[in-house]
Amino acid sequence: MPGAPNRPPERTDEPAPPAPVAEPADRPLRRRLIASHVALLQDGWKGAPSPELIVPFEKAEAALAAGDLPTATTALDQLSIRFAEPRWPTLPAPFRDLRVAIPAPMPPHWDPESKLEPAARDAVRARRAAEGQLLLAEASVAWAGRHGLAADDLAAPLAEAKALLAEGGVPAGYYDRLDRVWTTLAGRLPRPKASTARPAPAAESAEA
Repeated sequence: MPGAPNRPPERTDEPAPPAPVAEPADRPLRRRLIASHVALLQDGWKGAPSPELIVPFEKAEAALAAGDLPTATTALDQLSIRFAEPRWPTLPAPFRDLRVAIPAPMPPHWDPESKLEPAARDAVRARRAAEGQLLLAEASVAWAGRHGLAADDLAAPLAEAKALLAEGGVPAGYYDRLDRVWTTLAGRLPRPKASTARPAPAAESAEA
């Protein structure tokens, strides 16, 4: 229409992905604990991991059993920091993702997620965490099968979880399937054994 002011096209925002449904706080910790258990059983430890790794694992395990979630979280964080130390063997993928994340310094505007709305950002992070959990569960079941542990009955819930994740987002029931895998697997894992620690110098001098 002649003389009509120029108007930009109306903005049609895409709907944000649905926010992840909250779940009991102990469930993510249990998944993390069991995945760490399998990480401590990896062949790369050449016999047994150091007590410096076993102690925080056992502390987290005891705290979770007692319902002490803050202590369990702290102990698992300590274990993640230990996993990242260069003096230990490198964990195979995807177990190396259990190490504490130390991102490089980055201005906020360089992070593509900083431009997302909070709900969309949370959905992206929830999806990334769900994908990581599937990789850990698959690797843990594969490890169990290679080491003579029963694992055939874990294939069905694992396949169901994978099919659900293919739908996009984090579908309802996804973690229910994965938790069946984790819980069943946890009851079959052998205890991780700590390597023999060298006596402290003070103890050596006292015995001399």
